Amino acid sequence: MKKSEGILYREWKAARPGAVFLLVHGLGGHSGRWEFLAEFFLRRNVSSYAIELKGFGETQGLKGHIDSLDTYLDDIQILCNIITRENPGKKIILLGESMGGLIIFLMAGRRPGLFDGVVCISPAIKSKIRFNVFGYIDIFLNYIIRPKKQYRVKLDSSMCTRDVEYKKVMDSNPSEHRLVTSNLLVSLAKAQVEARRLKGSIAAPLLFLVSGDDVLVDSEKTKIFFRGLAAKDKTIIVYPEMYHALSIDIGREKVFGDILKWVEERV
Repeated sequence: MKKSEGILYREWKAARPGAVFLLVHGLGGHSGRWEFLAEFFLRRNVSSYAIELKGFGETQGLKGHIDSLDTYLDDIQILCNIITRENPGKKIILLGESMGGLIIFLMAGRRPGLFDGVVCISPAIKSKIRFNVFGYIDIFLNYIIRPKKQYRVKLDSSMCTRDVEYKKVMDSNPSEHRLVTSNLLVSLAKAQVEARRLKGSIAAPLLFLVSGDDVLVDSEKTKIFFRGLAAKDKTIIVYPEMYHALSIDIGREKVFGDILKWVEERV
């Protein structure tokens, strides 16, 4: 893990990279989750830099909390600047999974021109995680009066992957947690609304990778959302048997191969 300019991140650096990934993890995750993907691409001469989102992983502060979603975008910008300095002239691909997929979509829409491609894995366009009526009322009231109140999200490793061994890794890793504050929950709901407004403003090539058996994100809503994107270069691939976290599920090598092919055609 590296620390620089107020952010934590991991890096997998090729000697002479053909391109560079900037990776953004999802809710409850951490930058170490990218090891399978990053190692796959390192063997193929592609570097990866993975941000550790504040409130998660090894970052300091209240677990599952962020004062503003803009902090995530600013931190991604910082890492992008680091990548640019260390890899002058190289193409940078922004890639995120789940909540990370939603965040990078906002990043590409709000701050266009920074990235040469955007890859959204199971993006959290519409969540399947539900609270009862009183739960929603409690969250929104506390968003106003107690924005740092923590909630435990019903999310476990068996919802993310079918890989039995990796489920054990997730369940035993102290960097994994399932806490989220009322402020972050409402901020993500607002981000989902904003994403719909940004559908026509992203010019970078877009790749959507969608799980066919996702209990955390509504894949059908993601497909509808994708069809409404105005980008001239957009591709969607659906993996019917795979679970939510494609990057750590059984069959991930096929996913990585599809990403590689997509990147090679553009880089």
